[in-house]
Amino acid sequence: MPPKPTSRAKPAKSAKPAMQRRAEVLPIARVSVDVSLPHLDRSFDYLVSQDQDAAAQPGVRVRVRFAGALVGGFILERVASSDHEGPLSFLERVLGAEPVLLPDVAAVAREVADRWAGSLADVTRLAVPPRHATAERAKSKPPEAVLTPPPPSALGRYAGGPDLLRELSQGTARRVWTALPGEWPAEIASTAAAVLAAGRGVVIVVPDARDVARMDRALSVALGSGHHVALTAELGPEERYGRFLALSRGAVRAVVGTRAAVWAPVQDLGLIVIWDDGDDLLAEPRAPYCHARDVAVLRAHRAGASLLLAGHAVTAEGAQLLATGWASELSPTAPARTRDLPAVRASGGDEELADDEAARAARLPTIAWRAAKDALQSGPVLFQVPRQGYVPALACAKCRRSAQCKNCAGPLARTADDAPPLCRWCGVAATAWRCPHCASLTLRAVVVGARRTAEELGRVYPGIPVKTSGGGKVLARVGDTPALVVATPGAEPVADGGYAAAILLDGWLMLSRPDLRAGEESLRRWLNAASLVRGSGDGGRVVVVAPGELRPVQALLRWQPRWHAERELEDRRALHLPPAGRMAALTGSPDAVAELLAAASLPPAAEVLGPVPAVEADPGDERVLVRVPRVRGQELASALKAAQATRSARKAPGSVRVEMDPVALG
Repeated sequence: MPPKPTSRAKPAKSAKPAMQRRAEVLPIARVSVDVSLPHLDRSFDYLVSQDQDAAAQPGVRVRVRFAGALVGGFILERVASSDHEGPLSFLERVLGAEPVLLPDVAAVAREVADRWAGSLADVTRLAVPPRHATAERAKSKPPEAVLTPPPPSALGRYAGGPDLLRELSQGTARRVWTALPGEWPAEIASTAAAVLAAGRGVVIVVPDARDVARMDRALSVALGSGHHVALTAELGPEERYGRFLALSRGAVRAVVGTRAAVWAPVQDLGLIVIWDDGDDLLAEPRAPYCHARDVAVLRAHRAGASLLLAGHAVTAEGAQLLATGWASELSPTAPARTRDLPAVRASGGDEELADDEAARAARLPTIAWRAAKDALQSGPVLFQVPRQGYVPALACAKCRRSAQCKNCAGPLARTADDAPPLCRWCGVAATAWRCPHCASLTLRAVVVGARRTAEELGRVYPGIPVKTSGGGKVLARVGDTPALVVATPGAEPVADGGYAAAILLDGWLMLSRPDLRAGEESLRRWLNAASLVRGSGDGGRVVVVAPGELRPVQALLRWQPRWHAERELEDRRALHLPPAGRMAALTGSPDAVAELLAAASLPPAAEVLGPVPAVEADPGDERVLVRVPRVRGQELASALKAAQATRSARKAPGSVRVEMDPVALG
């Protein structure tokens, strides 16, 4: 029997010829490889062949051989020689000839990675969407119409508004913009038109897709078709990448989108607008956990572009920019405040308590009930409720202790009036619940959700339609006819012609959150809801159900968000907390966190707080906070990054999440 022929492996289709000739000019490509290991956070040198010479330009995607595997990456630059002493490998493949990582974006990405103790690979994943070859083959058509500057009256409601439009078209403006109620998208579109008419680009970042849709419509009106693109997660891969390429190719110079749009490759950048920078949706939940506001500040500074931090509220970070003089305020004029702001009152005032002693404890006190009843004669009324669901928290009616599941000790809730209590963790029904402390069989509602509130309001105001917005069902708009609109914070729909009144319920629940930003966040949510109400001249009114002596409530009553932000900044400065200081949150297993701290060469002024059990992390994980003065912030980030690199290089067990200047410090 003849021997079987020896089988040979077929060569891969992408195999390179045995002999490749390097490019004659700048034959070395410095590549950022798509590897997030901290000890490999640097560029690597590869040879460029003559066949690749024309396509292998800075910003282009490539495939390279790295540690025995094929990985992606971006060319950062081409150089004449390399410091590497050994032989260099050739680029395996150049993926098209499209420079999608612009030099200024790459520079900011490197700065962000260093400032937030992350890696460049993590940042470039945020900055550049996945490649789509079909979109690359399509051509981008620039708009034909020429833009004209907006009239100075476009920002006439603000002191210095007309001067700002001129400054945007001629130089660099940096403002913290306290916006009035009304059509803020149209006003932002006017600033974009001023910059685009001067031949520069615009990036507008908003928290969510509803804001993108409003801003998209306003830009279409102000600029005409074809002058801008909108980027959201709802777009398909081909459409999103096609719009991204229209920006990188310079066919379009304006973009509006959610937090990732802050990285949009707009050429000749002239303006970045961040709307409502206190919204936690603008904080990146993936490493390196940077905030769109802070990225915008770095990018505007590097590009010499204008920056507008706009919103109805002002954050402590905005107050910090004002205090340093890097930015100035754009505030409403006195006539505009009188005309456009609604009348705001708090429940539980002295006059009300004199007539109704129960007003302080009532969920819907008389002043709020009467305001809603009167307003329903002329239009819709908004009720803001902090929690969604029906009854999301239950307690024993006798001893008032939190009701917990016997199966997993999770919190009990009720999904309907006739439904048994359910565990919010495991879903088991507590049909035979008995309090383990006092043996009572009766439960009471601790927190009332939006659906239960809608039921109760339907009985209080019979014959009036009730609409809910929140959770999986968020309304974009409602009409101008009388209706009760119950919404959770951030899900309030816009009313045609504005709401006749807004009732802000359960203020105690928002203010009592165990978080450093509880007061700031409560005021921001209240102002955003109140901004949807008609001006006081048209009868618009707002009632907040919270004690009027509290600082956030006082700021709402006087509509002075900057005053509140400055007080917040003073408090944080005394405690060396962000933004007055810088802080790192280290979360992981106790051994891994302790090992990281031991390996880190912390600045002399560093103060270590903790460890404490980590909230919303794996069981057994701990959290340690490290705070330093602001001037030592970069030293802290570098020290923690170097310690992470040391652990990564020797493959230490356990991972540690390093988050600089965390948004939540609860």
